[in-house]
Amino acid sequence: MGDLKPIKVKANVEEVLMEKYEEGGGEPLSPMARMFHEPDSNIYIITMIGFKTQINPQVFKASLLHTLLKHPRFSSLQVMDENSTGLKWVPTTVDLDNHVIVPKFEPKNIHTPDKIVEDYVSNLSKSTIKMSIPMWDLHLLNLKTSYAQSTAVLRIHHSLGDGTSLMSLFLASTRKVSDPQTLPTLHMMKKANSSTKSSGGFLGNYFIKLWLVLSLFWNTFVDVLKFLATVFMFLKDAETPLKSGLGNGATTSRRFVHRMVSLDDVKLVKNAMNTTINDVMLGVTQAGLSRYLNRKYGESKIDKGGSERNNNLPQNIRLRATFFMNIRPSPGIQELADMMKKNSFARWGNNIGYLLFPFTIALRDDPLDYLREAKATMDRKKASLEASYSYFMAKYFLKFCGLKIATFPSQTTLWFSNVPGPQEEVSYYGHPVAYVAPSCYGQPNGLMIHVVSYVNKMSIILSADESIIPDPHQLCDDLEESLNLIKNAVTGKED
Repeated sequence: MGDLKPIKVKANVEEVLMEKYEEGGGEPLSPMARMFHEPDSNIYIITMIGFKTQINPQVFKASLLHTLLKHPRFSSLQVMDENSTGLKWVPTTVDLDNHVIVPKFEPKNIHTPDKIVEDYVSNLSKSTIKMSIPMWDLHLLNLKTSYAQSTAVLRIHHSLGDGTSLMSLFLASTRKVSDPQTLPTLHMMKKANSSTKSSGGFLGNYFIKLWLVLSLFWNTFVDVLKFLATVFMFLKDAETPLKSGLGNGATTSRRFVHRMVSLDDVKLVKNAMNTTINDVMLGVTQAGLSRYLNRKYGESKIDKGGSERNNNLPQNIRLRATFFMNIRPSPGIQELADMMKKNSFARWGNNIGYLLFPFTIALRDDPLDYLREAKATMDRKKASLEASYSYFMAKYFLKFCGLKIATFPSQTTLWFSNVPGPQEEVSYYGHPVAYVAPSCYGQPNGLMIHVVSYVNKMSIILSADESIIPDPHQLCDDLEESLNLIKNAVTGKED
């Protein structure tokens, strides 16, 4: 969530995965991976990768043999352990014909290719991958859309790994477009500088450190109480046009839409307000959700023409996001070689915790207030161990209470995730990449917002429950307009 510094990738995926894990099978799924199999949170990652050229399916299949198929998670079944109630990994032989799908489209029906691709991806959310094969598949769509000449849709069950793991694998499989023999550059999180200067001398520094420790304990205590109250159904978000019921998101189809905005605009706001990119996107999200809900509440008013300009929002709306965080000791996207090592600080898998991030839903005269509020909330969340606690509780619940209680909270309104992507143009199996847009389905919430950077663009991806949010494109418009308003406020431009 802080600033990023670049490092070069040292090893590509073929070298790293030349040998598989030595466990030989039987390794149990991690607690978080098991949670992703629960009925109310049977979650799949679905990633749309746009290309600047048409896809060659044979090249993709040949490349998969040396990349994904050599990864132990992508070439293993998940089977029930006969001696316990848990799942374990069992290596198997992969038949690519069961995993690579190349649909054919009738030329006479291709009038709206963007809608065809959107519908195709949405239809995938209505199905699951059978557990008799490794739980992933790849769909190659050779249709020209507004953003790309073709689109690959990679669907992976979340038990195989989290966003940090999968982005590491993706980067190790790519090459720079400017130098096809060179691997891309990774985003690495800079560690916060703990040697803060102080003129208070030894005693002053002592009290500052004591205050920070006490704040950490107090913030964690308060957050844990709210966390438990939420998990055990006592503390729920307000019913709004964005809120779904218990388990609703896990049983209905999702609509996946995305919008690309300028990463330079995001950085301009970040630098001017002395924040992080994550803070900026949280501020944009808070502003966009406020605009969207104000319009929704105004639709019931007689004067619909002026309702959008009026404040139609109820007072004190409780609206929170389940905000996912990488809790590895080594932050940021790591090299695949490091993630595949045993006992690594950047271990492959689902090493994620989550915190409950409250959004303030209101109309502000100054758009920068959205950013200031989001930054203040995130700064306080950073001074808390809530995310680590949620990961610990998942393991505790699984061990002592069973899977029924170890599920993700459905009492929040949305999920939010932020993963840095490639910072230079890359090619994937020889195909130049136009954009990367990951998301999820199966979660017990009506909405997920995912933000991913690529070169000089930031993609905002929505996964929307169609029965709750029938107009996700409008929400994308509100998020994009909110960024423009915040940028204009920073630069002093008029609307």
